[in-house]
Amino acid sequence: MAVVTEREGASEASTSKLLVIGGSAIAYRLYDIGYEIDLDRASALLAPGEATRERPGRSEAQALQIVNPPLFVSLGTETLTLDGTSLRAEASARLFDFGTCALQLRVDATDSLPWERFTEFGNTVDASPALTAIFTRQLEALRVRLAPAVERPNLAPVVEDYVVFRITRLTDARGASLGTDVLTDEHLVPLLLRERRGLSPDARRELLPHRFSYYRDDLTILTWDNALVVEPRPDDRDVEYILEFANAQLLELRFYDAVLDTELPAMYDRIAAARGRISALPTWRYRPLLARLQTRVADVTETVERVDNALKVTDDVYLARIYAAALEIFRGTAWRRGIERKLSIIRETYGMLNAEAQAARAELLEIAIIALIVIEIVVGLRRG
Repeated sequence: MAVVTEREGASEASTSKLLVIGGSAIAYRLYDIGYEIDLDRASALLAPGEATRERPGRSEAQALQIVNPPLFVSLGTETLTLDGTSLRAEASARLFDFGTCALQLRVDATDSLPWERFTEFGNTVDASPALTAIFTRQLEALRVRLAPAVERPNLAPVVEDYVVFRITRLTDARGASLGTDVLTDEHLVPLLLRERRGLSPDARRELLPHRFSYYRDDLTILTWDNALVVEPRPDDRDVEYILEFANAQLLELRFYDAVLDTELPAMYDRIAAARGRISALPTWRYRPLLARLQTRVADVTETVERVDNALKVTDDVYLARIYAAALEIFRGTAWRRGIERKLSIIRETYGMLNAEAQAARAELLEIAIIALIVIEIVVGLRRG
């Protein structure tokens, strides 16, 4: 028979009555709406005071260099119905100059909830089918307003979604504040992984390894599609800002990886068509194709470079570690390698076609020279 010590029993009783104070769920949908967004012009198109250019507010955020801070836009309130209950939700958007629009919907829970109830609340918000309709409506309205500020507007099929569960404070049943160390895997797995069955120690280590804490009462835990943020300062949104930035970069990498996936087979088809085409000047056969390939490489390279340089980390501080971990979880390096590999194929194809065109041009010049020599000989013989 297992023996439960007094300390273990007190710990179990305390965590089983864990209360969440100031809980909320923030749902994100990120879209690529064009090649580039002129943020200054976008700000001018919106109502005065409705849009702001924000940076992380912490003093340590100086280690994060943001070349062109995104534009934050408040979009008013929405009503989200969960299990028959109507809740007020705050809608907003963050616009990035590389063409990404990040919509967010913040839903606040009641002032005090047992952990199990907060888990149910968070999972219900995350799985709510009503989110899609709200995001779609807000996105279309925003695209209409921002149309003059968007270069080459186009809504990409790739969409990124993410959820942040935010908590201000943890207490016991008597209202005494608790540190974040009371949160065990038994609390986190149902919320972040939506698993009701107990996971093995190996699975927990693999799925929940990214935990960050600076003070005793703050905590950030990251997964692929959501995060838990415990932050006692209600006005401190720096962690969410960083996660939103990382998701925006991921969206762009996924989008251009998909663009190149489509481009490569189409490129081979165009090459076959160009080789079978009869042209008065063979050296011009590949000219349109070469111009297209050059434009595609330039567009993708420029955008990916702009995305990579949008936020730079200069020191190993708390926010920087969270940002680096988010990029690792999102496999940003793998997406970049895939894009670079496909760009290399296009560059090599461009070089091959250009060399083939140059060879055709050299052959044409040789034929022309030989023809001129023959004509000169014939004319000379006739004169003789």
